[in-house]
Amino acid sequence: MSKGRLEAFSDAVVAILITIMVLELRVPEGADWVAVRPVAPSLLTYVLSFVFLGVYWNNHHHMLQLADRINGAILWANLYLLFWLSLVPFVTAWMGENHFAPLPTAVYGAVLLMCGLAYLLLQTTIIRHQGAASRLAAAVGDDLKGKLSGVLYAVAILLAFVNRWISIGIYVVVALMWLIPDPRIEAKLR
Repeated sequence: MSKGRLEAFSDAVVAILITIMVLELRVPEGADWVAVRPVAPSLLTYVLSFVFLGVYWNNHHHMLQLADRINGAILWANLYLLFWLSLVPFVTAWMGENHFAPLPTAVYGAVLLMCGLAYLLLQTTIIRHQGAASRLAAAVGDDLKGKLSGVLYAVAILLAFVNRWISIGIYVVVALMWLIPDPRIEAKLR
């Protein structure tokens, strides 16, 4: 089965999610920096979520470049990832509108954790279909960065009820970890 439709559909969903998020932003009521203060949490949360969606889009693209073929299991695993990504606009708006309150901040992290687990499921499903000697399996290796991300998300979720700013900081650190495409995959693409 060709992977072209899977890539096109996934790209469209991510584009729609980014559009939904930006449409949720309110325009400041005024023309000075003081007017920006009430909408700053929503704007900052949007930026963080935009980066996360961009990271998933970029890494998804690179991962699929290493897949020679897809099957029904891969299609379903991809839909599972898209389901969790589709919740990003909701948790982005909830956390931003409530100025990083503990529960929305924790739920934001829970959705990010589930996105990461869904991505891992898709990656594992592709490797299973391609075989243990596939280029993707060789590129991913033991996936230390993926495992570390999951642990950091879990810690951030718990810390949201202790100090939400530490949680936000952890979310930023994870986003920065993934900002640059995985060099192992880049090497396999060459």
